[in-house]
Amino acid sequence: MSAGSLNGPEAHVPEFLSWEELQQLPDDLAADIELWDRRVTWNRRGPLEHQQFSVRMRNALGASAREAMRTASGEGKQSCWQVGVETNVFFKPDKSSFLTPDFLVRHCLPRGADTFTTDTVLAGEVLSGSDTRKRVVWKMARYAEAGIPWYWEVELDSAGTWDISAVRAYELAPVPTAGLTVKPLRPAIYVPVGEWEPTDLGIDFPEPFNLHVTWDDLAF
Repeated sequence: MSAGSLNGPEAHVPEFLSWEELQQLPDDLAADIELWDRRVTWNRRGPLEHQQFSVRMRNALGASAREAMRTASGEGKQSCWQVGVETNVFFKPDKSSFLTPDFLVRHCLPRGADTFTTDTVLAGEVLSGSDTRKRVVWKMARYAEAGIPWYWEVELDSAGTWDISAVRAYELAPVPTAGLTVKPLRPAIYVPVGEWEPTDLGIDFPEPFNLHVTWDDLAF
């Protein structure tokens, strides 16, 4: 959505902002903005259920991460992950490009440290009726280009039969070029490697650590 089609205070937001300029905006306005090469893109906060499922997934992944870290510690291995919700992920040192996934897994960082793509292991989005497929595909491509190994989607059930219609896991994979006569648009893409529906027993997945999520964990 362009700034020119907005009303109220949003209409006065410039088309381009630096990170420092963004920080000068009111918090409730800045929270709806992502930047890409300093261009303002509006990332509207979803309804209550959208936020609730983001938090539920964060909590479930966090429980698995803590268990994986306890297991690794007992085996004398060094592993550390942190799980967050609605955290800015910066693509450039000057913070001129950042996206805000609904939930993420990153390598452990000091308290208060910014999250960059090189720190990020998994980026996830909760999809509802307000998300356009074009926007979803665009964000997936940006995560892939940055080399984030895993991408997850939680698709909400628009029909209302279940809270969630599906959870999908994607792994980053290089695009093979052998035999191609035209160079691929991107060097790597996300390949679907897992999909779960509420009729399944739950979600079990081995990466980036052993994950076990029940549907009760995600219930609204």
